Amino acid sequence: MMSFGISLAILAAIFGSSSSAPSSIPHLDDRIVGGTAVRIEEYPYQISLEYYKTHICGGTIIAANWIVTAGHCVSSVEERDLRVRAGSSYVMRGGLISRVKKIHKNPNYDSWTLDSDIALLELRTPLLFNKGIAPIALPTLDQEVLAGSQSIVTGWGRLSEIGKYVDNLQMVKVPIITMEDCRKAYGASLITDRMICAGYVGVGGKDACQGDSGGPLIVDGELIGVVSWGYGCARPKYPGVYTSVPSLRSFITEISGL
Repeated sequence: MMSFGISLAILAAIFGSSSSAPSSIPHLDDRIVGGTAVRIEEYPYQISLEYYKTHICGGTIIAANWIVTAGHCVSSVEERDLRVRAGSSYVMRGGLISRVKKIHKNPNYDSWTLDSDIALLELRTPLLFNKGIAPIALPTLDQEVLAGSQSIVTGWGRLSEIGKYVDNLQMVKVPIITMEDCRKAYGASLITDRMICAGYVGVGGKDACQGDSGGPLIVDGELIGVVSWGYGCARPKYPGVYTSVPSLRSFITEISGL
């Protein structure tokens, strides 16, 4: 039976979402805007997280039985209602299905501010690695990520704020920006040390946007961030905000041993 405490990520995935003006709380960020279609073999660590067989979020393979996703993607759901689809370029078809054994949410996750927006999914059956299914490398604890570094974001989300969802996996490249610039955009109180920002400030046009939440932000072949939130999608004044994996690396080690 469905929980009445269904998460915003699931509501957005099932019913879609509309853009609104900036307010005092973050807006979930779930779409790839300004990207290109790619094959899963190019990004074999990407998975689709499904709730009752509907794509709700992305995620990243870090080991055969461990997935990293956003805390808000699984904040109000039960393991029995979730499954992971790996090894497919297409949403809700193909690839390998694995059920979720246990959800491990970060104990400091704040659903209001989206601070520490990260969770680990432990799978019932380990994934079998092949050309389309493989883990991504993890950074070290508090590893520095330089502003200006080129990052890669992938997902099956919308192509624009009010656009349609896509069937084929998309990829976009966006530069990491400084915390100072990100706090100028959103206000210092909203951007914590557990967040990292990326985008073309003053330009826009490329971003993660609904459906991409929980997916990977990759720099130099390592999982540096998790798609978390932002105001609208690809807006010039507002970069994408991601959960910082280096700052929460100890949580991943504590739960998974990696």
